[in-house]
Amino acid sequence: MSAEATHAATVDPVALVTEIVKKSGSSFFWAMRLLPAEKRSALFAIYAFCREVDDIADEPGTLESKRERLSAWRDEVDRIYSGKPEFPIGQVLAKVVPKYGLDTLDFLAVIEGMEMDAPERLRITDMAGLEYYCDRVACAVGRLCNRVFGIDREHGNQIATALGLALQLTNILRDVQEDAARDHVYLPADLLRAQSIDTTNPVDIIDHPGLEAVCTQISVRAGQCFSQAEQYLASSDRRKMRAAIIMMEVYRRIYERLRVRGWGRVSEPVSVPKIEKLWIALRYGLIP
Repeated sequence: MSAEATHAATVDPVALVTEIVKKSGSSFFWAMRLLPAEKRSALFAIYAFCREVDDIADEPGTLESKRERLSAWRDEVDRIYSGKPEFPIGQVLAKVVPKYGLDTLDFLAVIEGMEMDAPERLRITDMAGLEYYCDRVACAVGRLCNRVFGIDREHGNQIATALGLALQLTNILRDVQEDAARDHVYLPADLLRAQSIDTTNPVDIIDHPGLEAVCTQISVRAGQCFSQAEQYLASSDRRKMRAAIIMMEVYRRIYERLRVRGWGRVSEPVSVPKIEKLWIALRYGLIP
């Protein structure tokens, strides 16, 4: 049962949020668990919200049904900020939002990103469109998290933009074939056309020899974003940003392994083993 569907049931909102995070298997869990309890609970609530709306977009169902459920979350965001949440996740967020000054526009941005993902067929027009999508589904999450970490808004937003783009572009490069199987092509159409990939059929795109050049261009942009994020993080309070640093290091390893594998073999999976994620969490979680 979805978290928003249980709002009328008797549930422990905090326990539900924690369970969502633990079941996710996300790399974020390794980063978040090293935080002080209060900040960890706040990030768990943010993550649970993101997981919930992401599941709505990804799970089977009609587009109309998905849009209705995402619209219900838009209404819930309004209720959170008016102090009258109905969903369990919203009830936890209602306590977190005023404490850390979380921006309602960032929650709405995440929902918009899921609305972009919801249709059975997805195509991105150009690089600006891809970066806008990444801002909705990744950078907005970073902006929320950085408020919890306690760094100033301007610097936090710079980190969120650079790191969010780096992480989401890495996800897109890692999942090219998996996304194509569900008729989602995040590689921009203008870059595809520049390599004489005129088809919109995802299978044909994957098999086209020009795909390697397109992925290389996206890879270059991701690499630039990793470098920018590292520079911004180097000038921040690293004790506050340990969780962000851990996430960067996990994804940078995925990114580097993708580059070593090459873009002509997108069917070969790349990942970071759980034990290595734990080592990264310990290594970068102990930064003085």
